[in-house]
Amino acid sequence: MLIIRSFILSVLITSLYSQELPRYMTEYEKSILKDYFRNRQLPELFIPDPPPTPVRTMAEWEELQAIQITWVSNSAHRIILRQIVDHAQEECLVYIVCSPTNNGNDSNSIKTYLQSGGVPLTNIKFLATQSNSIWCRDYGPWTVYTNVMDTLRIVDWIYNRPRPLDDVIPVFIANYMNVPIHQTLIAPNDLVNTGGNFMTDGHGTGFASKLVLTENGPGNPYGVSVKTESQIDQIMNAYMGINRYIKMEVLPYDQIHHIDMHMKLLDEETLLVGQYPPGIADGPQIEANLQYVLNNFQTCFGKPYKVVRILMPPHNGNYPPVGQYWTYTNSVFVNKTVIVPTYTTQFDTTALRIYREALPGYNIVGINCTGIINSLGAIHCITKEIGVSDPVFISHSAIRNMNYTNQPYEVKAYIKTKSGINYARVYWSIDTSSGFNQLNMSASGDTFRAYIPPQLQGSRVHYYIEARSNSGRIVRKPLPAPRGTIQFLINDPIGISVNENIIPSEYSLKQNYPNPFNPLTNIEFDIPKESFVKLIIYDITGREIIRLVNSKLKAGAYRYKWNASDFTSGIYFCKLETAGYSYTRKMILLK
Repeated sequence: MLIIRSFILSVLITSLYSQELPRYMTEYEKSILKDYFRNRQLPELFIPDPPPTPVRTMAEWEELQAIQITWVSNSAHRIILRQIVDHAQEECLVYIVCSPTNNGNDSNSIKTYLQSGGVPLTNIKFLATQSNSIWCRDYGPWTVYTNVMDTLRIVDWIYNRPRPLDDVIPVFIANYMNVPIHQTLIAPNDLVNTGGNFMTDGHGTGFASKLVLTENGPGNPYGVSVKTESQIDQIMNAYMGINRYIKMEVLPYDQIHHIDMHMKLLDEETLLVGQYPPGIADGPQIEANLQYVLNNFQTCFGKPYKVVRILMPPHNGNYPPVGQYWTYTNSVFVNKTVIVPTYTTQFDTTALRIYREALPGYNIVGINCTGIINSLGAIHCITKEIGVSDPVFISHSAIRNMNYTNQPYEVKAYIKTKSGINYARVYWSIDTSSGFNQLNMSASGDTFRAYIPPQLQGSRVHYYIEARSNSGRIVRKPLPAPRGTIQFLINDPIGISVNENIIPSEYSLKQNYPNPFNPLTNIEFDIPKESFVKLIIYDITGREIIRLVNSKLKAGAYRYKWNASDFTSGIYFCKLETAGYSYTRKMILLK
């Protein structure tokens, strides 16, 4: 338990208790921030050392045993919490942190409120402890595993708000669950951080804004030891297994500088990114940050990141700084369900469709967040996931669209669990309505392989991986399989056809057709003599995204059939280059 030694802090607790504090820091909190951290005393008992290595932080889409929320009295916020409980308890246990009363806690009133809204009480645990605010994403517990998946542990940073009751909730949850908790409270590992400004792929890559640098750098108001970026990286590596910590510039109008307001990992290789109309609000900086990531980093499997863009909706026709910071990226995974913030039907319909297309098989549900977003947070901000105690970890780089070949398609996965693997299988189909074919995966240590037979050009292959541990736990990747699968398309062998009976008189690049297109388009070009030819696709920023042709071609009239299903809607440019000739055409992909 946190010991408060000064009158200032005792007054602070009294003044903040039961208040509906926003996600951002109030003016009063700013005024007492330095005094709060100057007089803040360490808990009597805590583990200052990092977990035993190796350690791995769970990704949000991994299997959960529970999701935590903090109950508040605000009526608009309670409506949202009730809906979260309704959807989440169908997937896992829901921990509801609620205030103690003279009779134990206020769980009875919460039960009454839930039932009055038609919410059953089937999978809920009430944790009676005091709190300052609803924003448990920022102060809640982080699930990590030693040795990839052996032992569940909790990591807790210094919370960047003067909210002492919130700050000790991770300790309360760890004690309730009887799991070890490791806290970054004392130098040289005294790290201030906030959950809304962190996301991870479960493979050692972390993302954040540069807020983490300023809050631990020179002149910070928290009294923590000044750290370089390298020292911050070392702490995140030691406590959370983050070996690649990608940090982006803060946004001009996002007051709290948390990346969950405009970006989200949908899986190890896919970024969901909020998009504004050109030149509007934080759009230019978001785009610059995205290009920084794409130009300098690849996925944990060594592939380019896939990007899914989702329009940020206006508030009464206005965008920040005039309108509220409405966002669709502030969603949360709860096993096979994804809960998405919504605002107005006009834009919600498209946003939910984008989620369903990007996450096939998941139950995508929306909850109206107009009653909370003015506090600069939504669904992700008021939930915190807790991983299962006995996970079956499946690491697999999804097969992407490929050219036709007579060779089988290798499905390779790293699969690990505490008790060992009883079996690992691949299920595949080109017609899911007719069922799936089963392949047993062969093991070499923790690496498992199976081979899907070659399929005809134009086929769309659906597949998923299933593994069973010796303890009897069965997990699939993706989690909602077979309802949702990994998919890839078999393209033309080289995507190109030629009529060598036609010898053009000059080089030319014709306009693609159809245009706009989704996702297939034809690109025709003429080569009058044998030449080394480049046919390159660029995005709107001028970044090369794919090189369709890069070889010597004979004279002829060529047609390239390009499948852009791996790319997001937008403007692209196709450029034909040969010795002495260069021409570019504009193309529009509309999905």
